[in-house]
Amino acid sequence: MNLEIPKKFRSLVNNAHQVAAGTFRPISRYYDRHEHERPRELDMLASILDGFNEGDPSNSAGAATTGANGEAGAEGVRNGSNMGVCLGAMELCYGDVALMLSLPRQGLGNAAISAVATDEQKQRFDGKWAAMAITEPGCGSDSGAIRTTARREGDEYVLNGEKIYVTAGERADCVVVWATLDPSMGKAAIKSFVVEWGTPGMELARLEKKLGIRASDTAAIHFQDCRVPAENLLGSPEIDTSKGFAGAMQTFDNTRPLVAAMAVGCGRAALERLKELLADHVNLDYDQPVDNGSAVEAEIYRMEAEWESAYWLTVRAAWMADNHQPNSVQASMCKAKAGRVGNWITLRCAELAGTLGYSEEELLEKWARDSKILDIFEGTQQIQNLIIARRLLGLSSSELR
Repeated sequence: MNLEIPKKFRSLVNNAHQVAAGTFRPISRYYDRHEHERPRELDMLASILDGFNEGDPSNSAGAATTGANGEAGAEGVRNGSNMGVCLGAMELCYGDVALMLSLPRQGLGNAAISAVATDEQKQRFDGKWAAMAITEPGCGSDSGAIRTTARREGDEYVLNGEKIYVTAGERADCVVVWATLDPSMGKAAIKSFVVEWGTPGMELARLEKKLGIRASDTAAIHFQDCRVPAENLLGSPEIDTSKGFAGAMQTFDNTRPLVAAMAVGCGRAALERLKELLADHVNLDYDQPVDNGSAVEAEIYRMEAEWESAYWLTVRAAWMADNHQPNSVQASMCKAKAGRVGNWITLRCAELAGTLGYSEEELLEKWARDSKILDIFEGTQQIQNLIIARRLLGLSSSELR
């Protein structure tokens, strides 16, 4: 295993770091305080992530190179767009998680399109900024409990239901909506639809006020007799009970390493800032046994070790996707580890920094707030552990709940 960043990504990582430090951090506090104000400074930076995706904006999470859409059999080791996007996201979230989520054309819905769309659909939605709408008032972690319905009428589907906590829901050009074709058919009937803003029957209900990632708009959207062209259903319209939820869940295999990378970047920001603040009081000597140092030094060593394990789990999941290896377990592992570790590190750094960590004089308290969502969305900590256990034990969802 090569423990160095691939040479092809080094300029990408450096550029993303410069954006994080020079653009994101100076405006971070302002947009945290002005929650629903759009960060106009980001419009000119929209092309930054295009470079992460090897020039293809539709490949926002590297999803087009994974799963059924990947072309297996390539010789040698490939470091592709999954790796690039994750490394870039780590650096951008070193600056600000919410501002990274607010970059145009880089919504989580773009990863869903890349994961399950046909070639024609990918071309048609190329350049669109797509949010992703899964969560409902009565459906959170159990995506199989979705109750938003899609009824076929001629050349259209009629959507009815409500989606909440849609990241970039208002600002995006369109929303990838998960809905069921037949509630009696269970998870196999759940499909995703691209619904563009301006479609009759699609209405913004409200923008949420949140604990963290305040610069990113989080919307609730109502669908009432919303008519969507049949060709906007992503992938196959057929209900295949033998495949179950596989088609829809492939999206998560593509986005969970990306969210893990975000947690890794935020955690690194807090850890590095803490070490700067304590530079005159602690002496980190990595040649000495941990027991020879102070309690604070030992705590920093532990955080660094946990952070590094989260980092490598994330890199591994991305590498597997680039090399067309099934990565569902690894995607859940890195999401579970990085989400938990990132939130723990940011909170602990805020504590160890004392009054500076608790005040708005430093960004430490903001990073602690922002990091919590990274342990929740794209599947909570508990859901990730459940998925991992099922895969390792070879049990179905009905056998292990």
